Amino acid sequence: MTLTQPDLSVFETLESEVRSYCRGWPVVFDRAQGSRMYDEDGHRYLDFFAGAGSLNYGHNNPVLKRALIDYLMRDGVTHGLDMSTVAKRTFLQTFQDLVLRPRDLPYKVMFPGPTGTNAVESALKLARKVKGREAIVSFTNAFHGMSLGSLAVTGNAFKRAGAGVPLVHGTPMPFDNYFDGQVPDFLWFERLLEDQGSGLNKPAAVIVETVQGEGGINAARPEWLRALKALCERQDMLLIVDDIQMGCGRTGAFFSFEEAGIVPDVVTVSKSISGYGLPMSLCLFKPELDVWEPGEHNGTFRGNNPAFVTATAALETYWADGSAMEKQTRARGEQVEQGLISITEENLADVKEYRGRGLVWGLEFHEKARAGRVARRAFELGLLIETSGPESEVVKLLPALTVTPEELDEGLSIVARAVRETV
Repeated sequence: MTLTQPDLSVFETLESEVRSYCRGWPVVFDRAQGSRMYDEDGHRYLDFFAGAGSLNYGHNNPVLKRALIDYLMRDGVTHGLDMSTVAKRTFLQTFQDLVLRPRDLPYKVMFPGPTGTNAVESALKLARKVKGREAIVSFTNAFHGMSLGSLAVTGNAFKRAGAGVPLVHGTPMPFDNYFDGQVPDFLWFERLLEDQGSGLNKPAAVIVETVQGEGGINAARPEWLRALKALCERQDMLLIVDDIQMGCGRTGAFFSFEEAGIVPDVVTVSKSISGYGLPMSLCLFKPELDVWEPGEHNGTFRGNNPAFVTATAALETYWADGSAMEKQTRARGEQVEQGLISITEENLADVKEYRGRGLVWGLEFHEKARAGRVARRAFELGLLIETSGPESEVVKLLPALTVTPEELDEGLSIVARAVRETV
């Protein structure tokens, strides 16, 4: 692909240095549809990034777009704080009928604010309020958001350093397979909990991602998650599952914890819950935990009614018929896995491991800097992928759930070429 030099001057002179994704993809994007993005010069890119997981149903999904346009054209309420609206009522009823009730999940629904970190902050506050304790346990290589409470339970040193203040009341424990199977699960954690001399304050809750997306595509085993749930019950701690990136069907089932057969006490959801990339997040929790006072946690933009509209349309379109979406995602995931097996076999000396679930996959190299080179070369070849892991050592594949088999083959072919050409 031959690229002309885009005009990036206003971004470089006026926008903050904090910008990041645009540095890896130095073009000016103009249009997007499905799994394709187009820059202002008409060059086409296959998107295996999907808005960092907020576009599970692709860009400008036509069904969701129609619902949104119809709502706006009839002057439906756009901004409603936490007022009762038709759009919110319809979403809540649909969410209960299509997601919660079929899974026998008893959760209350809270709208904490527009982003994932809002949901995490509300979950942490609620756990502390319910248990009357301050400490929260998280896991190595976790990522839960960029506000201070979320950063306190995030593992990445670079992101934590940006806080500028001490990050307190969070204690990290080893994630699944952190010791390569050499140490029994939760040996260290449970011994600290039971030892009155350990110095570990009794935690209010444990927060975990079933698949660590930003941490390097580390997938917890179902048996590890079940053991964690049992540990929380024995030790009177709440279990919070952060399903912000891995929920809404990313791993196959609507919630990523379903495969493990557990029911977390609290679940955070965001990114693809709106279906259209509109800001929206949920904090779900068991009814007995609903001890909030009115207005005790609020936010101006927690009532994003256009997001309620597209979220309802997404649920009705993709989750009303039971397991069809889940089966399709698992089939697409198997296709990705076969592609990564081929890439690994062609590059046995270079590839350390491939791993993932559903439609989130990672390819790790022995040379940590290799992942960045592969992502840059893939962009030159017309594919958008990012890296993850504490040292950006993993190539991360996060296509839309609506991606076609042909698009997957095209993207995997580009990844294979990028690996070959970055030796």
